[in-house]
Amino acid sequence: MNPSPDVASIAARVQAYFAGRVAAAHAAPPGEIHFDAPLALVAGFSGHLYKKWNARLVSVFADDVRAQTRAFHLYYVFALDALGVFCVLRAPVPGDKLEFPSLANAIPAVDWQEREIQDWFGLKLVGHPNPRRCALHDHWPDVHPLRKDFDLRAPLPPFSGESHKFREVEGEGVFQVPVGPVHAGVIEPGHFLFSVAGEPVLYLQLRLFYTHKATEKLFEAMPVTHGVRLAESISGDSSFAHATAFCHAIERAAGVEPPPRARALRAVCLELERVYNHIADIGAIATDVGFAVANMLAMRLKEKVLRTNEQLTGNRLLRGMARLGGVGLDWDAARTSALSSLLAELPPEFESLVDMIENSSSTQDRLQRTGILTPAVARDLGIVGIAGRASGFCHDLRGNFSGRLYERAPFRVPVYQAGDVKHRMQVRVDEVRQSFSIIRHFMDDLPEGAIRAEIGGLPADRTALGWVEGWRGEIFHWVRTAPGNRLARCKIKDPSLQNWPALSHAIPGNIIPDFPVINKSFNLSYSGNDR
Repeated sequence: MNPSPDVASIAARVQAYFAGRVAAAHAAPPGEIHFDAPLALVAGFSGHLYKKWNARLVSVFADDVRAQTRAFHLYYVFALDALGVFCVLRAPVPGDKLEFPSLANAIPAVDWQEREIQDWFGLKLVGHPNPRRCALHDHWPDVHPLRKDFDLRAPLPPFSGESHKFREVEGEGVFQVPVGPVHAGVIEPGHFLFSVAGEPVLYLQLRLFYTHKATEKLFEAMPVTHGVRLAESISGDSSFAHATAFCHAIERAAGVEPPPRARALRAVCLELERVYNHIADIGAIATDVGFAVANMLAMRLKEKVLRTNEQLTGNRLLRGMARLGGVGLDWDAARTSALSSLLAELPPEFESLVDMIENSSSTQDRLQRTGILTPAVARDLGIVGIAGRASGFCHDLRGNFSGRLYERAPFRVPVYQAGDVKHRMQVRVDEVRQSFSIIRHFMDDLPEGAIRAEIGGLPADRTALGWVEGWRGEIFHWVRTAPGNRLARCKIKDPSLQNWPALSHAIPGNIIPDFPVINKSFNLSYSGNDR
């Protein structure tokens, strides 16, 4: 497919700026611009896109292609939000010099992503302000699990050595309070170490990546048809969003677009996933400040959505609905009637929940000015989704990056500047209201026709980016195909990987008893982060 004139113009102007030192790669899927450049130009290329095109760096990852090129490839994915275009830069790392320059001093948002590359691929970071292990813990053996020559089934040697050393606390009357890594309740592990002087928290240190599941490695050599089920397992509360992002990537690699009816049904399911998670979070935030009655009402409303999900798709978490080329199940009159009933009953009950919380002065006192993440810090860290929009980030992939899908269901991106728990809750409230409207628009004008398009055989060594605005924030899946309709690489970017560092900036100055509600207002996924 030929790029649009706008995309072609952007590519030509970037190439002209670098006077031929950057090459435009061919066969980029629509809405993507691919460039090749040496490592030495990565910093300059990033700076140019930031200044000239108001770009932001959304993903950095590596691919082991030594068998074909005797090198690793680094990929830098930039979003040109105003234009609805992704710019992908590929830079080789020669096999005889396994190191690459860090961008973290200029773009703090890449911190964990660069360190993941160092851990997974054994490429040394040069110039990073904190090049310690991130994804691999300190006592892990010296292995690099995403190299092609790493056998996932090979037993690892015994783990030995010291565990992670946190920054030592200093000063009279200052002490440290550990929380985790094992927590009460059915949640995954994460270690939070507070340094406290009296009641206020001085700083918070995080240690995650306890439950690495080798998901990206499992995608390798997997038939693409099996990948949908694996994508659903990345983060349980975002099953449909991750599966859809994976399908989107494969469809773009194949040059296939799902039929209009399938795209509309996908959009409705994404909004249902958004609604049940946002309502659950609103109730959980209320619980963490002692307002249990509001949480009980929220859980009742969430249960209504989950039961409707099951009527519509056969699964409460919408698993099995996303399929390559479209969706797995059409909706007959009985199913659409069930959804209509939900849309009639749920909004007034949701407004009762919101009124209950807004009219509770003690609840509002606990939420306002608690856990502030300033817009400046959010911008530097690249915070996305709910947390980003509560701190001034005015972007949503359902807008410029959805093609024409949401033109029939217009919506407003709720953006606030306060960046506290109250406004992270308010973003959820606003988005639930708009999700009701979006679902109605799609169901009132649901296209007729097929629900799936045939993907057919995928050409080998084809790359493509897939994306979805999940309820937590933007989700990316990048794929490179292999012979035999299989995958050579699948890179997963869950919004939690981008947003977890924000906690360290939102906690200082608050008291430890406020940590649960601040943490819940972000509600980040351990599983999506650890993958």
